[in-house]
Amino acid sequence: MTTATQTPAGTVAEGHIDPAARLAAAAADVPVQTRSERPTSFDPADFGAPTGREVNWKHTPLDRIAALLRDEPADDEAITVTVTAAGAELGAPLREGQAPRGTVLVPEDLPSAIASRRADGAVHVRIPAEAELEAPVVVEVAGADAARRGILHLVIEAQAHARATVLLRHTGAAALAENVEIVVADGAQLEVVTVQQWDDAAVHAASHQARVGRDGLLRHVVVSFGGGVVRVNPSVELAGTGSQGQLYGLSFADAGQHLESQVYLHHKGENTVGDVLYKGALQGASARSVWIGDVLIGPDATGTDSYEANRNLVLTDGARADSIPNLEIETGDIRGAGHASATGRFDDEQLFYLQARGIAEDEARRLVVLGFLTEIVQKIDIPALQDELIAAIEAELALTESAVEASA
Repeated sequence: MTTATQTPAGTVAEGHIDPAARLAAAAADVPVQTRSERPTSFDPADFGAPTGREVNWKHTPLDRIAALLRDEPADDEAITVTVTAAGAELGAPLREGQAPRGTVLVPEDLPSAIASRRADGAVHVRIPAEAELEAPVVVEVAGADAARRGILHLVIEAQAHARATVLLRHTGAAALAENVEIVVADGAQLEVVTVQQWDDAAVHAASHQARVGRDGLLRHVVVSFGGGVVRVNPSVELAGTGSQGQLYGLSFADAGQHLESQVYLHHKGENTVGDVLYKGALQGASARSVWIGDVLIGPDATGTDSYEANRNLVLTDGARADSIPNLEIETGDIRGAGHASATGRFDDEQLFYLQARGIAEDEARRLVVLGFLTEIVQKIDIPALQDELIAAIEAELALTESAVEASA
């Protein structure tokens, strides 16, 4: 027998769920899908421990970076930082709340929040207004031991109409949580190149956040060759009218390596221009690369011209590349916007073309890979570093040839 009950207006019968409450509960369970919606906080407790189900963590091996997820003081001897700043100014370490520290970078994940809280003083590199530096500013980070946990907060400030290049190098081994805060004032032109040449045991999680003022230009380049797990996430806000962001990346993953970048380019000002291009090569069983590219064209970013692309070349069986481009557009008044992604093996037609002209197969493969990756190398305005990276690619390719010969 079924009995009906009548409830007063505005109430819900026992055993039923208010539809509004149902919608609110469903919304609370919907995971964050876009980069602009991710929570930000200086308090590590606001993030909680990642589970691997979050959109920004589901591709990262959390067990291998566990040391970077603990809100504990760092080992003071884990890393050594050396700055060569000819023509630039090396300011006193910036305490928390001391500008320009914290004016651009607001953590959007747990390692970044921990680094922000635990870094007693941020390294401050300032390029004075109107200065044009001929030599790059070099910041060298040397790890002492993979078992030691280090923290670094670096602030790079290019004042109005300054021009400079900053090279950030990582070598040795450590477990490093790193924040890099970049301020590009009106009319300034700044190139920041971060090179990860860690030993195999190192783990590294870095958050780079930048703001570019009116008619300013930031060229940001991520080069990852070494390290066990390397995760470098650049976020650039084109805040001023006519500002430009050029975000480039190069990686070469070997067996057991996990190299990752989650890129965010936010067009906020009018007539801004963005160019994002990341390229990677992978070789060896369990070699892994992850690229997530997010571009947001905000409601006031009229006249925007933006494009992002990721290309990956898989050289051996067992390697895997994940590539996820995303594009959000909140205004229809733009010049252009697009994105692309491609992952594949050697182009057989290219190999055939070269071999048909008398070039041996191994040399033909070497030329194809070099041609593929040097597009990024050539975008770096440091000739000595270009030569060094070409040599590093050649060394990686020699390992590939050895592996192919061993399996033959």
